[in-house]
Amino acid sequence: MTNPTFNVLFLCTGNSARSILAEAILNSLGRGRMVAFSAGSQPKGEVHPLALAQLCKVNLPVDGCRSKSWSEFATPDAPAMDFVFTVCDNAAHEVCPTWPGQPMTAHWGIPDPAAFDGTEEEKQRAFAQAFMQLQNRIGLFLALPMEALDRMSLQQRLREIGEPREA
Repeated sequence: MTNPTFNVLFLCTGNSARSILAEAILNSLGRGRMVAFSAGSQPKGEVHPLALAQLCKVNLPVDGCRSKSWSEFATPDAPAMDFVFTVCDNAAHEVCPTWPGQPMTAHWGIPDPAAFDGTEEEKQRAFAQAFMQLQNRIGLFLALPMEALDRMSLQQRLREIGEPREA
């Protein structure tokens, strides 16, 4: 018996930074188990250059990274999502489309590195920090014993991953 492959959608408002980073991270770390996608409620139309630079810095592929609307994933012929995660506070409070198949959802808010105002070096650090936060959360997600958890327990664990941790 083979383990199922799960489809995961990361949502953000602009789909230019955080959701793009999360998509690339999960597609790398979850290869064979997860297929990640990203989208935005109001996509910017282009991926932030510092998001692409961060992905290149850690040797993750940037081919196919593009800013797109979540409406692409709300159509009958779109891949059915098993999980939908919002990674920005704006998208978490917007009225999302109804996703076919009732995927598990959780909010994993991360500060927007694209909105950071500072020197170029400080902006790069903001993207690196967002990347590390997403990588940590995705690592916790991948470590979950999916087959051993009932739906309610899994939903609770997904929400806990997104809660801020005290240092």
